[in-house]
Order: sequence, then structure tokens, then C-alpha cells
Amino acid sequence: MSNVHEKVALITGGARGIGLGIARELASAGWSLMLNGVRPKAEIIEVLNELASHGTNIDYCSADIGNSDDRVRLIKSVEQRFGRLDALINNAGITSPGRKDILEADEDAWDQVFDINLKGPFFLTQLAANFMRKESATQARRSIIFVSSISAEFVSVNRGDYCITKHGLGMATKLWAVRLAEFGIDVYEVRPGVIRSDMTSAVTEKYDTLIAQGLTHDRRWGEPADVGRAVRVLVQNEIPYATGQVLKIDGGMTIHEL
Repeated sequence: MSNVHEKVALITGGARGIGLGIARELASAGWSLMLNGVRPKAEIIEVLNELASHGTNIDYCSADIGNSDDRVRLIKSVEQRFGRLDALINNAGITSPGRKDILEADEDAWDQVFDINLKGPFFLTQLAANFMRKESATQARRSIIFVSSISAEFVSVNRGDYCITKHGLGMATKLWAVRLAEFGIDVYEVRPGVIRSDMTSAVTEKYDTLIAQGLTHDRRWGEPADVGRAVRVLVQNEIPYATGQVLKIDGGMTIHEL
């Protein structure tokens, strides 16, 4: 078990894309991390070594957050390795398999997206919150972050399941913010826009053009580090008295002009 005074964060989907951007920011700020993903640990050793170079404790647990048993095992791994949890960042997610029009969408794909993007984060939060609230009441405030997407607001008829799950995370944020306030656990939604990552690599040309045409007011791609900095500020309680709120990291994309 690690030093009891260190801050510990669990980041799902933390070894690539936005999750890795968050991990880099927190590691550089001195946080110890438990990363989660579905790949074997052997495949991400370089990532773990990079993060550990900041002089903090880094570990990894391969687990599918869409699976109940895996969620339990993931939280137990945090408890056994660190003995505490100061922040949960629900970042893991998948896009809609096949990106089918909603007229052609199938239930198997729907269930897969909902299990990973909505049910998984909701029940992982339940487990994490019950672990957190057992800790000393004198401990500094803790936090839970739901990383959603501007697809919570923008309609994509070929990704209906994805859009609905991201919208659902917004309500999950409010529900958990209300329920956990008495335990000193703040809950936030971070809503990224067009972020350069594995998930968007297939549509790079499309968004290069749209951004140049003014899709975002800050005319550039968002980077994982942009989201990482936002999460770091939230988990370090640098924006107090704001539980339940949404922080948009979208370059002004959701600002509407007449």
C-alpha cells in the first residue's frame, strides 16, 4: 500500500486518447494513478513508465467496465494497491459500432454502447462512492468526473445510441452530485468537443474542413491535454462550490450565433 497522504485517482480508459491526456496532467501534478482499460498490462508498459517518470505511483487494472464483476474487481484493486480513492474519472467509452442510421440500428450494438458508456460509469460510481464515504470525514474533498461529449447536445442520427448515453451522463452527474454532497464528494460533467484521439482519427479530414469553416470559434482541434487540464483543476478543488455543473471543453462549438 502506498503513502496514505498521496492523492489517488482512478481513470477509466486512461491509457490512450483523452484518458491519457488526463493521466499525464494528474501525474505531473503529483497524483498517484490507477489506470483502467481492456488491453493487457504488457501492451501499455511504455505508457506506465512515462507516467511513473513524474515520480508518483502508477498502476493498471485491465477490466471491462461494462461487466459487473470487472467493476467490483477494479475498485478492489484500487483499495488493495492504494487504500484510498480521491477522484474517479469516468472516461472510458466507445462509439456506435458500425455507425448505423437509427432506422437500421440493432439491439446488440445498443446494449454494448449502453453497457460501457452509461451503465458501467453509473455503477462504477456507486462502488467508488461507497468506498470513498467509508473514509475519514476529515479528509479533503473528493470528486467524481463524468467525461461525456458534445454529442449530449448535437444530434448524430448514425450514432443514436452514443448520443443518448452521453446525454444520460449529464443526468447521472446531477443525481450523484445531489446524493454525494453530504459526504464531501463533488461530481462534475466534463463535456469535450472535437478532440484529437483514436476515436476521431477516422474523421480527421472531415473535421479539418469543418473547423476551418468555423465549426469551433477557437479554430483548432481540441487536444487530450485540454481536457486533462480541466479535469486537474476540478479534482484539485480549484473550482469550489460548483458540484453538479458541466464544464465544456469545446472551443466555443456550442455557442450559437444569429
